[in-house]
Amino acid sequence: MDDEARYEAVRGRDERFDGVFFTGVLTTGIYCRPSCPAVTPRRGNVRFFPSAAAAQRAGLRACRRCRPDAVPGSAEWNARADLTGRAMRMIADGVVDREGVEGLARRLGYSARQIHRRLTADLGAGPVALARAQRTHTARVLLQTTALPVTEIAFASGFASVRQFNDTIREAHACTPRELRARSRDRAAVRAREAAEGGGVALRLAHRGPYAAAEIFGFLQRRAVPGVEEVTGEAGARTYRRTLALPHGHGVAEVRERAGGGCGGWLRCRLHLTDLRDLTTAVQRMRRLFDLDADPYAVADRLGRDPLLGPLVRGLPGLRSPGASDPHEAAVRAVLGQQVTVGAARTLTGALVAAYGKPMPAPDGSLTHLFPDPGTLAGAPLDELRMPGSRRRAVRAVAAALADGALVLDPGADRDEAERILLALPGIGPWTAGYVRMRALGDPDVLLTGDAGVRHGLERIGARARDAERWRPWRSYALHHLWNATLAPSLPPTETAEKR
Repeated sequence: MDDEARYEAVRGRDERFDGVFFTGVLTTGIYCRPSCPAVTPRRGNVRFFPSAAAAQRAGLRACRRCRPDAVPGSAEWNARADLTGRAMRMIADGVVDREGVEGLARRLGYSARQIHRRLTADLGAGPVALARAQRTHTARVLLQTTALPVTEIAFASGFASVRQFNDTIREAHACTPRELRARSRDRAAVRAREAAEGGGVALRLAHRGPYAAAEIFGFLQRRAVPGVEEVTGEAGARTYRRTLALPHGHGVAEVRERAGGGCGGWLRCRLHLTDLRDLTTAVQRMRRLFDLDADPYAVADRLGRDPLLGPLVRGLPGLRSPGASDPHEAAVRAVLGQQVTVGAARTLTGALVAAYGKPMPAPDGSLTHLFPDPGTLAGAPLDELRMPGSRRRAVRAVAAALADGALVLDPGADRDEAERILLALPGIGPWTAGYVRMRALGDPDVLLTGDAGVRHGLERIGARARDAERWRPWRSYALHHLWNATLAPSLPPTETAEKR
């Protein structure tokens, strides 16, 4: 897009571009999302920015009406496999907060200067400014939605000192942290709500466009592993809950289904953390699991025009490709799911968790364990699992590669390199490597041609595997449409088993 096209999007209040670029109004010193309901500023008073950090770096404050710092992340950075995309995913996961820019550079294999130069060219801000913008957003959410003391919020947001926190809030919002908190609802009401809902940190996880919540929650419910995950409630009002192993401790996340799937909405999330410094990481993990930074408009534009796949896409707008809250867990579960149904894989994984998972200090509903870490599984006999010996060896091989760092599946991992290493491990074939690439690494362009559900879906719409070349770069979303097609009641029950 050029600036004239961006201005037309602003005039049309087009929410499709929320998070893709930001509008800075030089006369007011405020930046907005393109869909801001305020009066459209004159063209001569507007400047466009590729990121919220770039707008803040230019001295602009976030609009109080449209909250541009709370938009979904740009789907471009999640889809791209280049340095910028990898760096953005790692910054979102809190790597700069925990390890600094040098730690980010070490993980990516580039110098800090190269990373700064590339990010500034693509996003108008370097890694420090991008991480700072993320911390500022987290701080605002905590100030306005929780009763936590201001000092605790400063460190929970990732700031190194209270003074740095205060200065950043003043610069970004033109007020002190306490004044920013005062703009929200009465603090006593916040305390009462927290007590009534069981504590924790309540958040809204924003997404752009339609969201097929029923299908996503159904997908997760069918795969929920006992002890680690649970889905409660009836369809339309379900709550997904799971345990999380985090850098500074552990936690429990719960996300509520939002019926209706309207455009530009959110999912309600509540996080119970042993260490609030893990807040940013926990939020990003749930965003990846629910694929909340996707661009459903771009997906529908490409897939909806296909003569074979188009009817499925138009009939189910906003279908997402769920990722993983823990890529190591996703890799192990992919191996356990080889050549068996979803139900069998769930049973196997539950047995693994019961035998080798780390018990929670106290059960939380049916949640009792953290998923076993790779170091534990690398040397485990796995005799408790009723599966072939070759698959036990494959589980141990993947776990050992993750434990010693030979296989890297963090948010900034090189997808091609990870797949190459996976395929070199014993017992790992194209289906497993592709499934890990799609879910653990969030690749939007994976089609598992050897999957039984995909084959049945292709047959249902009269397509062949070679037709999928037209669906790039969104084949992961096409795959989920094919899987959903196999769940239709008109198919015989024996054909709904998915080999994944």
